[in-house]
Amino acid sequence: MIVGAAILAVALAAMPSSAGAEVETAETEAFQLAPYKDEHFAYPVVLGSKYGGDFVMVEFTEERDVNGRDEVPLKKAFDRMVDLEVNQYKQDLVLQAGRNSTKYFAVGKADGGAKIVVIFLHGWHGDRTLAMEDLRFGGNFNRLKNLMVLNDGVYVSPDFKGFGRRAARQITALMKHFAANSPGAPIIIGCASTSCKTTYLLLEDPESAALMSGAVMFGSGRDEGFVDSPVFKDRSQWVPIYLGHGSDDKTNDWVTVELQFLDIKQAAPDYPIKFDLFLNGVHGTPIRMSDWRMVLNWMLELHEQRGQS
Repeated sequence: MIVGAAILAVALAAMPSSAGAEVETAETEAFQLAPYKDEHFAYPVVLGSKYGGDFVMVEFTEERDVNGRDEVPLKKAFDRMVDLEVNQYKQDLVLQAGRNSTKYFAVGKADGGAKIVVIFLHGWHGDRTLAMEDLRFGGNFNRLKNLMVLNDGVYVSPDFKGFGRRAARQITALMKHFAANSPGAPIIIGCASTSCKTTYLLLEDPESAALMSGAVMFGSGRDEGFVDSPVFKDRSQWVPIYLGHGSDDKTNDWVTVELQFLDIKQAAPDYPIKFDLFLNGVHGTPIRMSDWRMVLNWMLELHEQRGQS
């Protein structure tokens, strides 16, 4: 079973007409991201799952998943993996919030009216250009750009100071900005490696957590304080979490992330969390391999359910 498989829910209701009255049809469709290059980015082999599909083991091989996707391994994806025309919708912007100035790239509906907002936080030694890479990581960031543009969303990659509370304040200000110009749009925070520390700060703060509809974490570590935070104990503020990790990650051992997953599962068995373990994968493998459309559609489904409850 593949974790987070997207479910498109369509409810059709027909109101019977009275004499001489027109038939009215009410149609409600939950917002989901339409397919884009799914044949290239769907998981090739799922080796097993646990916890009702919340913990999935995915096979990763260098021959298929690097050499089969990259014309120049680790540097340039094959043309079939990307569409560079999406960059015509890219802007280089600055948000001034109090004394904090935050530079960011945005692709898609940056000026407002977005249906979904994805903000990706770079890791150590990175900057806002990292998550704008089209040709590295097998073209997976390029796919995310295209998913946002094709589905009236916006994809954002900011610079920020450090990985502590100052960075968390900058990202909170950025979320507030997009919450204001795209009211009601779910806001998803993505992160890699060290920036996952910043994301946990956001998840543990009531103000920032209230703005979030999901957290996508690649190569993260463990935050033992999360399950003791007031936000975690308030079910109404639960934010869905996706963890993607390589089993051969030498930077953050996958076992520490499994312990994080188990901490959450044991404290709250129904907490919305998914863990995809890429067997034989390294620190950067989840950035290459995680299926953005599948993960985001799972979070969109939960966002829709929360809005109806």
